[in-house]
Amino acid sequence: MSTITQLIHSIPVDPQTGAIAVPIYQTSTFVQEAPGVNKGYDYARTNNPTRETLEKIVAQLEDGATGIAFSSGLAAIDAILKLLQYGDEIVAVDDIYGGAFRLFNKVYQKFGIKVTYVDTSDVQAVFNAITPKTKLIWLETPTNPTLKISDIAAIAKIAAANKCLFCVDNTFASPVLQQPLNLGADIVIHSATKYLGGHSDLIAGVVVTRTPELGAEIKFYQNACGAILSPFDSFLLIRGIETLHLRVRQHCSNAQVIAEYLAAHPLVDKVFYPGLKTHPGHEIAKRQSKGFGGIVSFTLKDDTQAAALAFVTSTQYFKLAESLGGIKSLLCHPAGMTHKSIPDETRRAAGVADSLIRLSVGLEEPADLLSDLDLAFHKIQQATGSVLSL
Repeated sequence: MSTITQLIHSIPVDPQTGAIAVPIYQTSTFVQEAPGVNKGYDYARTNNPTRETLEKIVAQLEDGATGIAFSSGLAAIDAILKLLQYGDEIVAVDDIYGGAFRLFNKVYQKFGIKVTYVDTSDVQAVFNAITPKTKLIWLETPTNPTLKISDIAAIAKIAAANKCLFCVDNTFASPVLQQPLNLGADIVIHSATKYLGGHSDLIAGVVVTRTPELGAEIKFYQNACGAILSPFDSFLLIRGIETLHLRVRQHCSNAQVIAEYLAAHPLVDKVFYPGLKTHPGHEIAKRQSKGFGGIVSFTLKDDTQAAALAFVTSTQYFKLAESLGGIKSLLCHPAGMTHKSIPDETRRAAGVADSLIRLSVGLEEPADLLSDLDLAFHKIQQATGSVLSL
């Protein structure tokens, strides 16, 4: 049986009614036969049949032991950080999602948890950053938004040798393309808002662990702290996952076309997409992933926020918005949006330039998206008086 067929048929038919879609159990509590005697559910914060079905599906997607669903990606990150204690240290990717940076530095740092940021595409840099107090290595690959690629298997060996937990944010790749647990990671996290949901209509986060024991620890924090995913959003996420493989395949195909177009454009300075052979992480991406994803970032030769602002406000099909991974194409200016919480000097050092633009390539016809980008380039050329020929 193929992976796609297995996924579709792992979504159960309701045994009580025969409903082919997972029912939404919109209830806060469950009747018990006697104190502590129930049908597996007592209170919906602790467990809910709709959410439980989702959690089993995402665990299967990542080939893990336990799935845990949260009210947002940041709530999922927060639960993982609760595994740490005062004095512990984290080695994290330098080109990190701005919300994770804010949580690490503005919340957990005051509780005595130190974070060291390194370029994780350099395995030696990860090794050099490890100290006896390092308890967690935090990886994004591809990174947001410069699409750096890190060698998951190599870093997993470093984590194991130093008895560190190893967490991979797999949001950009999705489990369709990459399964970090099979490469040695202990924990995988997703902002399920993105590709897993796929339709820009929910906020959710999921965690999958390699072992049941680690899953039970994180499940404890899910229940104790209460940042659960609602039954309705669990239902929406299951529905999104049903078409995940088809959507990701088209996202990758469209993104490759866009990346090649940008690489040849005279107003573009650099293009960040691991599907290009010129990308420094191309060979590693080929080895550990089944595709290169739907995100393309690039910088303009006019490396100013003004030029980037002119571009991102000139498109028709690429909508200016936070987030990514939906069926409609989006674009954003990380320096002024997703990474605004990171100090400018830190942001630039991690490669997030003032003119960097991130595209979340959707499922539209690629010719229409190319025409849209052409229009934006013509507009900024007129606005800046550029003499470069188009």
